[in-house]
Amino acid sequence: MPLRSRSAAVRLILAGLVLLPLLASAREVPAPAEHVDADGPYVFMTPKGHQAQWICNDHVVERDLPARGDSTVVLPECGYPHPLTVTAPQQAAVARYPATPRIVALSDIHGQYGLLVTLLRAHHVIDSGDRWSLGDATLVVAGDVFDRGPQVTEAFWLLYSLQQQATAAGGAVHFVLGNHETMVFYDDLRYVNPKYLKSAQLLGRSYPALYGADSVVGQWLRTRPVLLQIGDTLFLHGGIAPENLDLVRGLEATNSLYQASLGLPKDQVKAAPDTARLFDGKTSPIWFRGYFDGRMDTAQIDALLKQLALKRIVVGHTSMPHVSRFHGDRIIAIDSSIKDGENGELLFIEDGALSRGLLDGSRVPLAEGQMGEGD
Repeated sequence: MPLRSRSAAVRLILAGLVLLPLLASAREVPAPAEHVDADGPYVFMTPKGHQAQWICNDHVVERDLPARGDSTVVLPECGYPHPLTVTAPQQAAVARYPATPRIVALSDIHGQYGLLVTLLRAHHVIDSGDRWSLGDATLVVAGDVFDRGPQVTEAFWLLYSLQQQATAAGGAVHFVLGNHETMVFYDDLRYVNPKYLKSAQLLGRSYPALYGADSVVGQWLRTRPVLLQIGDTLFLHGGIAPENLDLVRGLEATNSLYQASLGLPKDQVKAAPDTARLFDGKTSPIWFRGYFDGRMDTAQIDALLKQLALKRIVVGHTSMPHVSRFHGDRIIAIDSSIKDGENGELLFIEDGALSRGLLDGSRVPLAEGQMGEGD
């Protein structure tokens, strides 16, 4: 082979070696599953009330539910195992609350409904019938119910129901949007469990349309916040970068912008001047990892908290082996890798004291986080 040809061949091989990891890391939308054992209900608002749809052993079951008063009861067929009370569309959630004596928090459930139930039962957040049993306490879920796992639908309905039950008991359940909620809404389906793509096929809708503005869960999600402040603690999925302090100071406006953008095309929200930084993949509140990757040191985080008059920030998104404390108790990481389907933990904040709840129901101190840990 001539020298020039050999040089060209070497360049091609080297280029291939460079590109290979990039191609391998690129994730495509998975193919739909061949079979759906049980999924649902998907409940849609109609002019006469509601329509509920399930997939039971690959067959669509449909039930029209005429409106009777302010709520509609949906009895189970398959999928979510408990009766549901569907209420009128909700208003945008309030996102600033006074301090409360007892808060329980977790994040990044990613369709692991069975593990979620086990963890909540172990700490008496719910009873053996999966009903709220924490009285006037508060439960916060810091985003990412969508994607990866096989029981996303069930997890959403559990949180939707617990919110009703907690309110009736004088407590509260807050769901804070994560990056995977926004991804599904703008049709980024790379991480969707193949089961749900098959469900969408069988129901004759796209997967995002199963959570459209005409669906009960979709409407509920469109009223959830991204930033939630309870007393001197800020809860969010990713984190607040130093250049985004104004997003917390204008918390209500920030939440309104996120809520209004749900369902808009990805390219549009990433390019529009008023929403671009809300969806920036490195610095936005739903994506930021700078508390753990060395971009911010303890002094910078301390300054950030003082400027925002906060004691701590609680975040998910960056997976850890345990609920962990970073930079003193200034940053609490609560993504305890529930998404893997093997283990999970809860954060407890009780009169300012912090602890974590394990899957066996025991309580231990927070783990000491290590910089560079997490993914």
